[in-house]
Amino acid sequence: MFYRASKQAAAVLVSLTLLAGCGLLSDSGSKVEQKIVVGTTSEPSTLDPAAAWDNSWELMRNVFQTLVSFPTGSTRPEPDAAESCRFTDTSSTAYRCKLRKGLKFSNGDVLDAEAVKYSIDRISAIKVKGGPVGMLGSLDRVETKGDDIVVFHLNKPDATFPFILATPAMSLVAPSDYSKYKIRDDGKITGSGPYLLDSYKPGNRAELVRNPDYKGFADRKNDTVTIRYYKDSAPVVAALRKSEIDVIYRGLTADDVVGMEDGKGENSKLKIVESVGADIRFLVFNPKDPDAGNVAVRRAVAQLVDRDALVAEVYRGTAEPLYSMVPKGIAGHTTSYFDAYGDPDRAKAAQILARAGVTKPVELTFWYTTDRYGSSTAAEFAELKRQLEASGLFRITLRSKPWKEFQEGFTKGEYPVFGRGWFPDFPDPDNFIAPFVGKDSITGMPYTKNEITQRLLPETRKQSDRGAVSKQFERAQRILVEDVRLLPLWQGKLYVASGEDIGGGERALDPQVVMQMWELYRKASW
Repeated sequence: MFYRASKQAAAVLVSLTLLAGCGLLSDSGSKVEQKIVVGTTSEPSTLDPAAAWDNSWELMRNVFQTLVSFPTGSTRPEPDAAESCRFTDTSSTAYRCKLRKGLKFSNGDVLDAEAVKYSIDRISAIKVKGGPVGMLGSLDRVETKGDDIVVFHLNKPDATFPFILATPAMSLVAPSDYSKYKIRDDGKITGSGPYLLDSYKPGNRAELVRNPDYKGFADRKNDTVTIRYYKDSAPVVAALRKSEIDVIYRGLTADDVVGMEDGKGENSKLKIVESVGADIRFLVFNPKDPDAGNVAVRRAVAQLVDRDALVAEVYRGTAEPLYSMVPKGIAGHTTSYFDAYGDPDRAKAAQILARAGVTKPVELTFWYTTDRYGSSTAAEFAELKRQLEASGLFRITLRSKPWKEFQEGFTKGEYPVFGRGWFPDFPDPDNFIAPFVGKDSITGMPYTKNEITQRLLPETRKQSDRGAVSKQFERAQRILVEDVRLLPLWQGKLYVASGEDIGGGERALDPQVVMQMWELYRKASW
């Protein structure tokens, strides 16, 4: 059974939710606890928000609070731990938040203004390489006024700052349990979110139970959630078909999606929800590598990659070609790489290399992660290898590692070329440019482009009307095309698969494409 998220589906879901709000009833009429089991191939790399700028957010969104957040359907940050937040000046340099009353952490400590300041300050104090400190470049200092007022003073105008505060990286932590200068690594969490982390086994599962003291926007439609982590797609899909799990998020291959859309045979009792996605995949070239550091080599790769074939062969319509770092659906999207290179052309690629004095086939090693983006990643890189080697201009070696080891390698600059995915922190073009440039680039390698970091981005951040900044982002993308340090490949669609008895999949993804577990529920059988 196949559903596309729509206003009509959402309207139907509202009525189902009203029923589910009463809970399931046993034969005796007593309320039955709502338990949901979610399977995913996206395991956290850390449980500490100060180190998290990756898929770890998916767990953090459900166990921590942020001052503001993105409820389903919202386009701008709305209060969560805060009662209200706003800029207090016209230049967007002072952002003031007032906290809700009665907030406390799961260890019983009070969540007050000092705890908020501590949580944000420790990100800068620890300064994890490739971590969320790169998001706080505009923050000058955090001021508290009494127990419930926090003021963020910025060193330059930044209309995107509320969006940054809404990311799980800015989660609020209990000062008594989190060192200001060291990442917490004991496998535990002390937060104030919708759920408590009851237990956690790395690579296996996370057990979440309702937080009885939670005060925030989340309307929880279940009582407990178990998140099971899998290494690749086959076992997680098999678990759904055998009803060992209720939901899959992240981990479906294109074949899985197509089969579930068909709804026949072993998929007849499953359903799948499709939503427009802003997640992207791209290649990163190491400028310090002897070959990948040669701009002619990078341009030749860009001239040869056939995105249409890649999407057709590997992703079977579950993704679409991407020709800029800013995807479709986001203001400022362009087709800058297609404008520069056109269709794949072996003759043009050979000319690029010849003009640079490259006369022999270029040997490059392409790295990818085995367990973060699903099992299709291996097929994707095999197709890239086939395309490049078919030209006779390249010899490609493929290497891979699990995400944690892979991440350590690219942040140390060990890989000549590697694949990355990007799930947006917030739906704004800034978030598809700024994280990749500057000294704290999330690629692990500084990428200095003064026109972008010192002129274009500062100009756009003065604009609260985000639709008025397209020209600056179009220019930024042309600059990225000239360097080819980053090569966009495709833009994905989002899918949530579940059994027929599970509701809430249409509302479970927030605008940051993070799973809000509290939206999932088991439908009443009457």
